[in-house]
Amino acid sequence: MSAPLTRIRLSAAALALAGIMFALYPSLRPWRDEATLQGAQEAMSSPWWVATHLFAMIGFILVPLALFAVRRVVEGTRAEPLALTAAVTAWIGAGLTLPYYGAEDFGLHVLAAESAAGAQLDLLGLAESIRYQPVAMTTFGVGLVLLAVGAVLAAVAIARSGVLPRLSGVLFAVGFAAFLPQFFTPAAVRVGHGLLVAVGCLWLATALWRATRPATPVTAAPAATLSTAPAS
Repeated sequence: MSAPLTRIRLSAAALALAGIMFALYPSLRPWRDEATLQGAQEAMSSPWWVATHLFAMIGFILVPLALFAVRRVVEGTRAEPLALTAAVTAWIGAGLTLPYYGAEDFGLHVLAAESAAGAQLDLLGLAESIRYQPVAMTTFGVGLVLLAVGAVLAAVAIARSGVLPRLSGVLFAVGFAAFLPQFFTPAAVRVGHGLLVAVGCLWLATALWRATRPATPVTAAPAATLSTAPAS
């Protein structure tokens, strides 16, 4: 197996892992009424709070890597510039999204654990201040929008390339386009969204794994050599 094809398959495996992480994130997240002190303490102080938010962060890191593999597969086709734009856009989006997840994961967990242990602090007020801090909210929202744009551009590039199955990026794009809106839905919907993202990632990962064409760079034809035979 060639080195480029090996790297593409590694990226496909990374995308499949990302899909699993996005499914586990809402499925195992401790769901409580976080508008109450007891609910917030129980949810945010749980080890599963840390683990599941970390699952999501791993997924966000892996997805742009897979989109660079999509660019590699469609190299030399008319879809290559769009695929590169998709990968870079998703990369920037993931970078803007991750800091918010870090605060949500580790910061709120520490505060909840201290509150549950009897520390005199306003857990609900502090949680709201962290979650709705203007710069944090803006970067988080912009990051998720860019991830959605990157996923949609990737799906369009895949459909145009003629190399990967035309529809293999559709569910992937739908899942990331719905990432921001799903935060305003009930727990059951969020679990379903996680499964949707997982299916989209696994479908695209399968298409990448089966790709038999890591694009071959175009090389110049060898120059004609002068004959060394004596003139007649």
